[in-house]
Amino acid sequence: MSSLNFSQIIELVGYIGSALVIVSMLMTSVVKLRVINSIGCVVFGIYALFIKSYPTAGMQFFLLLINLVNLYRLLSSKNAYSSFETTADNEMLSFFVSKYSEDIKKFFPEFTGLDKSYSVFVICLKDTPVGIFAGTKTISDSGNKTETSINAVLDYTTPAYRDCSVGKYVFKMLKEKGFTSVSSVSSCEAHSSYLKKMGFAQTAGEKDLYRKVL
Repeated sequence: MSSLNFSQIIELVGYIGSALVIVSMLMTSVVKLRVINSIGCVVFGIYALFIKSYPTAGMQFFLLLINLVNLYRLLSSKNAYSSFETTADNEMLSFFVSKYSEDIKKFFPEFTGLDKSYSVFVICLKDTPVGIFAGTKTISDSGNKTETSINAVLDYTTPAYRDCSVGKYVFKMLKEKGFTSVSSVSSCEAHSSYLKKMGFAQTAGEKDLYRKVL
């Protein structure tokens, strides 16, 4: 088999750039979309310069700038998360859970709904609800120290904001509210991977039980 010549390599670069742009459109996470699309713009822009298609190269340059500006805004907005505690019978909360019920089931297959006994927090980005954290609160005395833990039954973020930034905010928020640890049961590989990224440790002797000290 003969090796690729220079023109074939350049053509391959063009295909790779095009593929990256197409793949970016399939991303549900806005951050991932912008990152992959930016890489695609760079690769396709290099291809355009080699074939001397300067209008195409210029377009890729401006698309890259647009992506970078929007990425900066998205990453800066992580500081704009807020939350409020509510009850299970909140109408807005019920609508949110119903709207994303199929996606919730992918990560929490045993979730059947919110109970009145749960502590429920709605996470917002500016004025938009982007996640829900719900769990059962437990207070115990350990010597002279009081431990306040919460067992998560739902820790859900909408697909567009699923980049771990909501999770980081949630656990910081829980710590500020006096919780000392969080536990979560997970039989879903994707959710287990998320828990590990968030600093949860698998409990010895309990395959699906994870715990994080705040």
